[in-house]
Amino acid sequence: MKHNRIKDLLKQESITQPQVNIKGWVKTARHSKEFSFLDISDGSCFHDMQVVASESLENYKSEISKLKTGCSVSIHGTLVESPGKEQKYEIQASKIEVVGWVDDDYPLQKKRHSFEFLRTIAHLRGRTNTLGAMLRVRNAAARAIHNFFQEKGFIYLHAPIITASDCEGAGQMFRVSVLDPKNPPLTENGNVDFSKDFFGKQSFLTVSGQLEGETAALALSNIYTFGPTFRAENSNTARHVAEFWMIEPEMAFCDIFGNMDMAEEFLKYIAKSVWQACPDDLQFFQKMLYPDLFKNLEGIIQEPFARITYTEAIDILLKSQKTFEYPIAWGKDMQSEHERFLTEECFKKPVIVTDYPKDIKAFYMYLNDDNKTVRGMDVLVPKTGEVIGGSQREDRIDVLKKRMEEMHLSQEAYWWYLDLRRYGSVPHAGFGMGFERFILFITGIQNIREAIPFPRVPGYAEF
Repeated sequence: MKHNRIKDLLKQESITQPQVNIKGWVKTARHSKEFSFLDISDGSCFHDMQVVASESLENYKSEISKLKTGCSVSIHGTLVESPGKEQKYEIQASKIEVVGWVDDDYPLQKKRHSFEFLRTIAHLRGRTNTLGAMLRVRNAAARAIHNFFQEKGFIYLHAPIITASDCEGAGQMFRVSVLDPKNPPLTENGNVDFSKDFFGKQSFLTVSGQLEGETAALALSNIYTFGPTFRAENSNTARHVAEFWMIEPEMAFCDIFGNMDMAEEFLKYIAKSVWQACPDDLQFFQKMLYPDLFKNLEGIIQEPFARITYTEAIDILLKSQKTFEYPIAWGKDMQSEHERFLTEECFKKPVIVTDYPKDIKAFYMYLNDDNKTVRGMDVLVPKTGEVIGGSQREDRIDVLKKRMEEMHLSQEAYWWYLDLRRYGSVPHAGFGMGFERFILFITGIQNIREAIPFPRVPGYAEF
């Protein structure tokens, strides 16, 4: 039987159909001899629906008066304007069916639980205000991402999860193998013989769909990927998880300037779309977690991003006379504190930094004429720091081969990637956005483990 979503009922300007049926979970229950007041959530929106049940209901004493936080219910009744100030409407119940009871040890009660505790019950934490709001924001952001690219005619590419390529050249990858770890086949030299493995070679979980994305862009012009990626970094920080989602567009006949334009337009579109779709959720985050949230969103949506080179950024940092935890110098990668200084104190808005030293960037980035820097770019936002990284790709095969030699990468392993430069190569560019990093920015959540339903970190892969 069809039932009503609480979101749809609450957004009505006036009551069009008074007889309703909602299904959800009890957030709070207040009982007396004559009445029970139940706050019901179905997850469709931030707000609960207040339900008033009178003692005249046949199961009032036997069931309704015993309802508590976590019980699931189906409620029929009349939607009326609420006399209280906290809600627009409420339901006068005519029938309440208890769908599921909760045991006495139900861990979620009407109090604030620490995020550390909630991670231990990740299968239930979506029922809390914070995590429920985060999941709705994730949904709205994912929908907006697809809408943005589809409206621009981009083709959605499903990049492989298992790969033999290390896009970043960092080697921090999860190996995929079916070999017996206690008794693997060995070569004559005593090394593990991966030719006997499932794929006939060493294979890994992907760290990026970019390289495969380039193959599609050089056939379809504009593509994007949106899927899970994996990094075996042994980092227990608030900014790192081992499994996360990435959005990676790739554009043929595009240079670094077109790439910057696309990244800026993309971020503005996603931020505006999420704000429009989840205003109550974001209002909650601003109230509870980050008072400057709306100010930062307005800065993204309304203000043009600042654009500076890496060299200019380093010069600004050195001249600031600010004492950083990590001293900065030309040739070093910027840390979060440097990125936040640029966005929060210097420019007070998002900043795009370009032309990084080649020694701290990946092999596939286009080498500038100075032979020292590459056409890489990072988009930095207040509070979060880097949220997008991208580059114009190196399309000159001789330069690309030399860069691979410098970084000790096997040309044989990347034969197909080099082929793209042999057969009708064109200037092309793209970027990647860590989905969870964006969720941190748009919600004010402090730890990335609260920006994903089931965080995977060193030593922990529950649920």
